Amino acid sequence: MGRVNTALQELRGAQKSAKGVSLYSRFVNRPAGRYLAAGSYALGLTPNQVTLVSAAFSFAAVAAAALCAPSWGLGIAVWAALAVGFAFDSADGQLARLRGGGSAAGEWLDHVVDAAKLTALHSCVLIGFYRFPEEYGTVADGWLLVPLGFQFASVVTFFGGLLTEKLKPKPAPGSPAAAPSTLRAVALLPVDYGVFCLVFLLLGGGKLFAWTYAGLGVVAGLFLLAFLAKWFRELSAVPR
Repeated sequence: MGRVNTALQELRGAQKSAKGVSLYSRFVNRPAGRYLAAGSYALGLTPNQVTLVSAAFSFAAVAAAALCAPSWGLGIAVWAALAVGFAFDSADGQLARLRGGGSAAGEWLDHVVDAAKLTALHSCVLIGFYRFPEEYGTVADGWLLVPLGFQFASVVTFFGGLLTEKLKPKPAPGSPAAAPSTLRAVALLPVDYGVFCLVFLLLGGGKLFAWTYAGLGVVAGLFLLAFLAKWFRELSAVPR
């Protein structure tokens, strides 16, 4: 326990900026990831191993959602596995900082797993809508376009945000970090991955899940348009 407590103390002072992070990530996922990172450190795990643990939980949830008939029990299991996987996704970066910094290969692995997870998650919904149309109320073929549209918005948002951070000039060393905005943290909740995972608790509701998922997809599309305009404007101001 002493090794875990020491790691927790060091991690509390080595957190990333909360700017541009939703309330869920700031107050739920990152703290959970901090405890998982401390435990992983005590066990001698590497950041890459923690990334793979995150992938194992996430893809187990994806497989269950795609292959099993919807039920309330399945929904709880899928959500729990996704939530744990997301917390381990936060833990790998925190563990890397605790160990003195990550590697290019580790960052690459983390982003590849994130992209695969995001793509697979919406694919599993599409498969579920196709395999269990009566349970979900998705008999009409048009419903199969909903996960495809949601997937498009999610992947483009993920890639666009990642590329924008790479292309924007880095702040000068020693410059003060911008204070996080509580209003922005609240506004980002609808497109936070952790909040999105909560929709799987409604799997047993069938049609309720389908319509709630579709509603979140519409929100994701609107946020994508806003993000693209914002990112293009910011990068247009970067001198060549």
